[in-house]
Formats: sequence, C-alpha cells, structure tokens
Amino acid sequence: MPLTRFDELVTLAEEHDGLLTSEQARDAGFTDSVLSRLAQRGRIERTARGVYRIPYVPINRFSQYRETVLWAQAHRGPQMVALSHETALAVYDISDANPSAIHLTVPKSARLRRESPASVVVHHDDLSSEEINVIEGLPVTSIARMISDLLRSGGRLDLIRQAITDARREGYISAAETQRIRRAFKRHVDGLRAS
Repeated sequence: MPLTRFDELVTLAEEHDGLLTSEQARDAGFTDSVLSRLAQRGRIERTARGVYRIPYVPINRFSQYRETVLWAQAHRGPQMVALSHETALAVYDISDANPSAIHLTVPKSARLRRESPASVVVHHDDLSSEEINVIEGLPVTSIARMISDLLRSGGRLDLIRQAITDARREGYISAAETQRIRRAFKRHVDGLRAS
C-alpha cells in the first residue's frame, strides 16, 4: 500500500518523538495551510509556535526537551542551542535533580521572536561545539560546562557534587577531567566560605 502524504509527515515526525517544525514540514513539501488544516481536523497538534506533534506517537521522557529545542530553532531560530543547567543533569541522569523548568542556552546574539513558554528558562551565552554533547539526539551542554553554569547560577552544591561523582561513574568524564572539575568546585565552595 503506497504511503499517503500524511504518512510521510508522520515518518518525518517519528524521528523526533512525534514532533516536527513547520520549517521541516515545508522542506518536505507541506504548506502552512496544509498544516493548519491538519491541526483543525485534530490530525496534528500545535504545541508551540512553529512546532507540531502527531498525537498518537507515544511521548517519552525526552519529548518535552525535544519540543523545547525545536521551539527555539523554529522560524530560523538559532541552531547552536543546548539543554543546560538542571535540565542537563536530568538528561544525563547523573543526579537526583528534578527541574521545575527546562533550561536552554542560546547564543548571546540570538533574539527569539516569540515569548518563551512558562516552563522554559532561556540563558544567553555562546557555546563552543566542544561544550555541546548529543544525548538521545538532544544537544546538551558538556559535563564541565554544565557544572560551571550551575556553580555560576547558585545551583545546589549537593546536586553538583553528586553529578560529578555520577558523571565519572557513568564514564561521561575521564579521571583527569573529574579532578579538574572537582578543583573548580572546591575553589567555588572555598570562595563562598570566605565571603
């Protein structure tokens, strides 16, 4: 049985937990009016400006993070974005962090043309390609960058300490990098005690 155009859209979305941007759909030959009609008929759901979801594709623990990345990149948004801070802890699964918001770092020069969803905290900072890892298809700040961000933002020290230990145990960082990160952590803690 040949694929319908809707089946093609579903195939495209399945690569991203059932999510796709209007730009991805346009690149595949779908017009905005077709997307609007599909949304009106309930065949797809509009989850954010420029982001759609196929309702019957099962969501997983990464779906909300993928939706946030797609939201930032939609409408020619910045491509160099990464999940960061407490959200990175959750993606790596290296602490007991359960963030109430999704933290996303975008370039300093990025001007998102839409208001952030209430559940998203946008940080503006420039990341190098070495500071971004891909976990389950998601861009996430590296362990060293994540720890640095958490220390600068006043993150919970117990979670940071646990994250360093868990990251080493899970093989995300080498023994040498672990020592370097622990020294930076100790300098930060000593600085807090001195003030």
